[in-house]
Amino acid sequence: MSSLDELIQRARTLLSDGHSPGQIADELSLSVETVTWLLTQQKGGAIPKDVGIDWTAVSSHGPLLDELAMMMLKYYYSATSGEPRGEAQPEQFPTAIVGIAISGIPLATLIAVAEDVGLAIYHPAKQSTRDPPVGSISGNFAQIAGERCVIVDDVITSGTTMHEVVRYIRKHGGNPVGILVIFDKRGIKDVDGVPVYSLFRISRID
Repeated sequence: MSSLDELIQRARTLLSDGHSPGQIADELSLSVETVTWLLTQQKGGAIPKDVGIDWTAVSSHGPLLDELAMMMLKYYYSATSGEPRGEAQPEQFPTAIVGIAISGIPLATLIAVAEDVGLAIYHPAKQSTRDPPVGSISGNFAQIAGERCVIVDDVITSGTTMHEVVRYIRKHGGNPVGILVIFDKRGIKDVDGVPVYSLFRISRID
């Protein structure tokens, strides 16, 4: 079975288990457009330009996930100051970590524990059942008004969700100071002026 066949099968299995296309996109680290194609199009049709990422060898193993989260955090401070945290500027210190559901939540949790700051959870619009769909911050965790927020997720695919989160945080009185991701498929330096710090940049060469 080819990697494409495996992706199609995984997408169909997740759909049959009750996942929405937006949730499937998060599970497979793909764009919603790619997931829609996997679920509806014939294999002979035009394939969306996307890159599948499977990092379950790390995400399913707690200690490895913790080490990865700490790598993201150390890279953030080294990139913003060129020095260990003690030399970083105070405005770079987050007072809240915003994890994007679903894959950003465990990473954000580990980073929030390490920083001893609040943990906020953002549910993106693509996972919403409302019409029209809207994103929101969970009421069960930290709120973002007046906080310096670092946004955390596993991957930037199209950038749509990141733009959405940044706008939401600013609209609700927060100050987004950085975006931390493992993988960046877009190779972008910032989202609406908020710097992106990715461990890996992934490019598709056609």
